[in-house]
Amino acid sequence: MVVFLVAATACETAAPYDVVLLGGRVMDPESSLDAVRNVGVRDGRVAEITEGTVVGRDTVVAAGLVVAPGFIDLHAHGQDSVGSRLQALDGVTMALELEIGVYPVAAWYRSKEGRAVIHYGATVSHLGARVALMHGRDVGHWPTNPEAAPRLGPNPRGLYGKATPPEVDGLAELIARGLGEGALGVGFGINYTPGAAPDEIERLFQVAQERGRPVFVHTRTFGLDAIREAIAAAEKTGAALHIVHIGSSANRSVPAALELIRAARARGVDVTTEVYPYTAASTRIESAIFDAGWRQTLNIDYGHLEWPATGERLTATSFARHRRDGGWVIIHMMAPEMVALAVAAPDVLISSDGVPFVNGTGHPRGAGTFARVLGRYVREQGALSLMEALRKITLLPALRLEAAVPAMRNKGRLRVDADADITLFDPQRVIDRATFRAPTQPSAGIAHVLVGGVFVVRDSALVDGVTPGRGVRAGVGGAP
Repeated sequence: MVVFLVAATACETAAPYDVVLLGGRVMDPESSLDAVRNVGVRDGRVAEITEGTVVGRDTVVAAGLVVAPGFIDLHAHGQDSVGSRLQALDGVTMALELEIGVYPVAAWYRSKEGRAVIHYGATVSHLGARVALMHGRDVGHWPTNPEAAPRLGPNPRGLYGKATPPEVDGLAELIARGLGEGALGVGFGINYTPGAAPDEIERLFQVAQERGRPVFVHTRTFGLDAIREAIAAAEKTGAALHIVHIGSSANRSVPAALELIRAARARGVDVTTEVYPYTAASTRIESAIFDAGWRQTLNIDYGHLEWPATGERLTATSFARHRRDGGWVIIHMMAPEMVALAVAAPDVLISSDGVPFVNGTGHPRGAGTFARVLGRYVREQGALSLMEALRKITLLPALRLEAAVPAMRNKGRLRVDADADITLFDPQRVIDRATFRAPTQPSAGIAHVLVGGVFVVRDSALVDGVTPGRGVRAGVGGAP
């Protein structure tokens, strides 16, 4: 019996950790730690970061690799298995649908339980609530529901109709219900719901503010006036505001847009923004964005539109045909220098805005956003430091959410007791490989990815049969 106890104690001492990462360059944006360390993971959390010896049941020699917090994407429409797996190969450990959101909320979370490779979560959708109220239809997650728009018919009231005062009351009730089911905030695609008047938007901002949740907003149109409208509504109601994809929303006015945001922040408005590192946007061609006047609004013409399935640039004739039939289109509209400015700005988060892939076609941002920042903007261009880039893809996204979801305080960091969502990459090799003609090519240089202490990517390959992703929720249990 004595021999048994001694042997057991020795075993416990020799292998205290589930996973050990040896000799990697540990980079933590919160503490600014940037040094070679050994990391021990136990029960889904970081248990030790040390220069000393650590032993684990599963060991990775991380020499030459950066060991960083897992990347957090606040704006990911590719909420399906294809999109999630490609994002894992891009170093993402959490992909959230915060712009368009979902409706109903609880049902969407249930649909993903036990099936997710990476962590997931969503806002309650203003668009979805409008459709539910005015059409009696639950669209779930609009971008991955191909039946959502066709079932509503042309110019549906849920998108184009002005809500009556009783309907605004009804929308407030539906939004409050979604927040009660754990939604991370309220998602507004105002450009897609032109019938939503400013007073309706302000009322629903107020609902979010009263429940301590942020609002995530695709502005009413492109340009500075729409950004001013969103900021004014946040200032009036006190809501925390996140303006999505400033590169496309502001287009050639990014410097002026950032000045507006910084000035609002200086006045006490809680406002943040994001950018994706591409000069092309993507959305559905049948959406309100392409209603009459779109060429003037976007300052582009038909030839700036690309049909992903064929690579063709559109004409007036092909545009009319595709708009009638519907589908995703790529919009070549942003100036490279404007995107580069936003990517390098220290107060602008990085998010992908990745859209669902359809039969292997789509926009490459859903597969390559984070490796693109690390490879092209950090290593090749020197536009920002590696630590600053990591801060924009890990810590800042966590900070944006943690007031509403306190458990996010253990995300986006690499420290003892943080959740073991960890990405290891080779800073000399990391690069995006997805292109507009081959958008599902996985990134290179992402060596290992752990989600909750479980490998989902090992030696740059997906691990089969693991689904450690958990739903991130507010008010009903928090984040995983």
